[in-house]
Amino acid sequence: MSARPAYDLLVLGELNPDVVVSCGPADLRFGQAEQLIDAASLTLGSSGAITAAAAAAQGLRVAFCGVVGDDPLGALTVDLLAALGVDTAGVVVRAGMSTGMTVVLSAADGDRALLTYPGTMGELGTADLLDAPSARHLHTSSFYLQTALQADLPAMFARARAAGATTSLDPGWDPKQGWSSISPALAAVDYLLPNTAEVEAIAGESTPLAAARVLQQRGPAVAVKQGGDGALLVTSGGAYELRTAPVVPVDTTGAGDNFNAGFIAGLLEGGDARTALARAVASGTVAVGGWGGTGLLADRETAVRAAALLTVHPLQDNWGTRASAGRTEQGAS
Repeated sequence: MSARPAYDLLVLGELNPDVVVSCGPADLRFGQAEQLIDAASLTLGSSGAITAAAAAAQGLRVAFCGVVGDDPLGALTVDLLAALGVDTAGVVVRAGMSTGMTVVLSAADGDRALLTYPGTMGELGTADLLDAPSARHLHTSSFYLQTALQADLPAMFARARAAGATTSLDPGWDPKQGWSSISPALAAVDYLLPNTAEVEAIAGESTPLAAARVLQQRGPAVAVKQGGDGALLVTSGGAYELRTAPVVPVDTTGAGDNFNAGFIAGLLEGGDARTALARAVASGTVAVGGWGGTGLLADRETAVRAAALLTVHPLQDNWGTRASAGRTEQGAS
């Protein structure tokens, strides 16, 4: 990366559309039973692309690197991303391959089921990034889907840090539920941005706070998305929580990716991690008022104003004492 970055944010991620289907209160039935639904649409999908679009909506200069197939679906997806203000010059079209797709079954209570055809999602590799632009922050999405990039991520994060950039990683869900392959990347990244289920699975802990603290000891600050409950933050300086009032979502698709964008925007505007957490929660809360991951993107003014109404509280307990005692016991055994 150059001394004067061309962009605020460079996102490395999967690129695909979402088919978002509102299931209402009904359960899916097989046996060729036809059921009517409330709504369905083809929207911009993928964690990385939604994060990029949401960051652009908040005024950041954003570039995206990913891979699509040489098919109409890939062309449509790139056009959708570009129309939202993201530079797509780094998107590679892979000949002879099909663009991936996710079918999002959105329930009335905000829960979702994701059915994903990977297609080109895992194709992005270091050879595709030789001409990647410089940026003040490097973000990677959906680690477990980025199979061609996983092994090289620690070195990429280290190079970005050496050039003065900050880095973040949204792990996403591991379809194979092995989880441990992310470990080498943790020591190299500045900020890990999982949700509750992901952080518990990666750390092997039964609560998000305990899990975040375990992962923070491996290197990164950890900001945990807790949906309608708010968020947790664990840094080397302490643990914090932000609680929010309940909201009735239109659709929760992409809420976590909008959280990512708000967090990154907060950091790049000179805030610390606690300030960034409030901006992140505010951005995610706005997003659930729209349909699909980019149906309602917060602009900078909206996100900053909403964040100002939120309070991040420090968490006090004896974790430091227990962690120190645990290391002593392990060393003595």
